[in-house]
Amino acid sequence: MSFTIESARSIFPNTQVADRVPATVESFNQLSAEDQLALLWFAYTEMGVTITPAAMQAVNMVFAENTLTQIKQMSTSEQTQVMCDLVNHTDTPICRTYSSFGTNIKLGFWYQLSEWMKLLIVAPIPKGYKLSAKASDVLQAIRQLEGGQQLTVLQNIVVSMGYAPTCGTPKVKEPVVPPKNLAPRTKVTIKGIDNLTVLSYMENMNAFDFQAAVALFAQDGALKPPFEEPIVGQENILAYMREECYGLKLMPQRGVSEAAEGEFTQIKVTGKVQTPWFGESVGINLAWRFLLNPQGKIFLVAIDLLASPKELMNLGLVR
Repeated sequence: MSFTIESARSIFPNTQVADRVPATVESFNQLSAEDQLALLWFAYTEMGVTITPAAMQAVNMVFAENTLTQIKQMSTSEQTQVMCDLVNHTDTPICRTYSSFGTNIKLGFWYQLSEWMKLLIVAPIPKGYKLSAKASDVLQAIRQLEGGQQLTVLQNIVVSMGYAPTCGTPKVKEPVVPPKNLAPRTKVTIKGIDNLTVLSYMENMNAFDFQAAVALFAQDGALKPPFEEPIVGQENILAYMREECYGLKLMPQRGVSEAAEGEFTQIKVTGKVQTPWFGESVGINLAWRFLLNPQGKIFLVAIDLLASPKELMNLGLVR
């Protein structure tokens, strides 16, 4: 048997992923622009207790400063129009600039707007505004999610905003918080796993040594983030890691390994990840499903947002 990226995605099929996350995002996208903006306001306000102020220091917001300053200096009606344009994917210079931001910058962008809305620097949601019944249902669905799942919903919501033409908007190339030095390297241990490739992957990611992490992949290898299509090829994976993975702290806990067809090896690891946005207060429950080729290189690592904490213990094998 010769694995393809598509067939590799089926390893460990019993992994229970948080399907409520994409369903909640889809429900959000069906709302009117006004309800989307109001729901974002309520979500950021409620989650402001858990979103750490230090998060903004962990995101290189310099790329958004000019746009934020421009919005800050607008009239109230102009500010409202800009936010509606972002939700409606309108073709404007600000919407195009926004589309060039990475995920963390987009999260920081809306967090800053929400803070200014509280201070009445940016047009707030009208006093006494009531969400529609559908929007209230979506907000309640977000409330019922775990912290890590809430963050993933917010990420998916803000990522799709702005205007990106068919030909694609060039992304900001500079990584979020590019470190002058690698982070301190710490040894990773995973109960049940002694595979050097998997252990090195975790250690390199925590050290933000993405070059070394990517070197563990096969040339045609792929990384599949939660609820996204696989990113194929070392160059593309490196670009993704530099944009999305600075500040993450991987905390794998346990795993299982078994032989797969064609001298491949499949390994499933469960654990948690901490992000700058929630700091140490919230751990996102994840599974990493590795498929290693006969040379020990990563052919695919699929990262899954788990449905519940009990899934951290679910390490059933494929038979």
